[in-house]
Amino acid sequence: MTTVTLKQLRYFDALARELHFGRAADACAVTQPALSMQIHELEQNLGLVLVERTRSGVQLTAKGAEIAARCARVLGDVRDLVAFAQHANRLLAGTLRLGVIPSVAPYLLPPLLPLLRDAYPDLELHVRETQTQILTDELLEGKLDVLLLALPLKHPDLTNLPLFEDKFLLAAPKDRKISGRVRATKELIEHERLLLLEEGHCLRDQALTYCSLQQVDAVNTFGASSLATIVEMVSAGFGITLLPELSIGVEERGRDITLVRFIEPEPARTIGLVWRTTSPQKQDFEELGRLVAKAWSEGALAATRSGARGKKPLSAS
Repeated sequence: MTTVTLKQLRYFDALARELHFGRAADACAVTQPALSMQIHELEQNLGLVLVERTRSGVQLTAKGAEIAARCARVLGDVRDLVAFAQHANRLLAGTLRLGVIPSVAPYLLPPLLPLLRDAYPDLELHVRETQTQILTDELLEGKLDVLLLALPLKHPDLTNLPLFEDKFLLAAPKDRKISGRVRATKELIEHERLLLLEEGHCLRDQALTYCSLQQVDAVNTFGASSLATIVEMVSAGFGITLLPELSIGVEERGRDITLVRFIEPEPARTIGLVWRTTSPQKQDFEELGRLVAKAWSEGALAATRSGARGKKPLSAS
């Protein structure tokens, strides 16, 4: 009877990710000989060659790549099993690893975190902020429990929970004449220098989709990885951008920009939660979603949004 241990699977999973025995051993906090021995025993137990050893590191064989994918799923199920045991009797208790995209984290976390702290003081929260694809990979690998980002995010192993709509507004330098328009149109953008986040950010892709821009020669990203940098460039007169309503309370403050709503239907993104379909923490995530929606609609964001709407460029209907 073939015997495979969780230790062997963990070590092979690390090796498949690092493709280097030394780095994989460090990731598992073991010596390189100990890791090599477990990999060798796994290969013997399975009767397969999983890796090709080279001077520079290792390469997965075709069978090794398939085993690595199955291994990641098995380890994810084990983590979910442990999470189920830890959270069986309490809501939002223990450790929660939350991934958030950069165009949401600075604006939604400030009102959300106090709500979480007050309602669930026993929660140990870890936040990871990076781009959607990286977060998705880490969620599938079991490194994260739940993501807060822009939907849709389609994957057969993931579940989505939409929470609220975040509309886009046109942000332009305060002294820029926008053809006397009360409402912006995507045709207007074609004649302006459009500033967007660098490639890899979903906000960039959403803006390009709305603007129907197939050629992006007029789009300048200049390596910007934050909305704050983009808005500073707009304020200084270097172009225009599409700004999510979620960010207005922070990004408009102290900057010389004009915000104009778009004609109907206004461009928008859906903000929501994503988790593994197999996760036993559905009730935790639904409660987290309720608090996220509360932070958006009743908390500090509602106040800043209300203040922004009171200004002339935003109040047009």
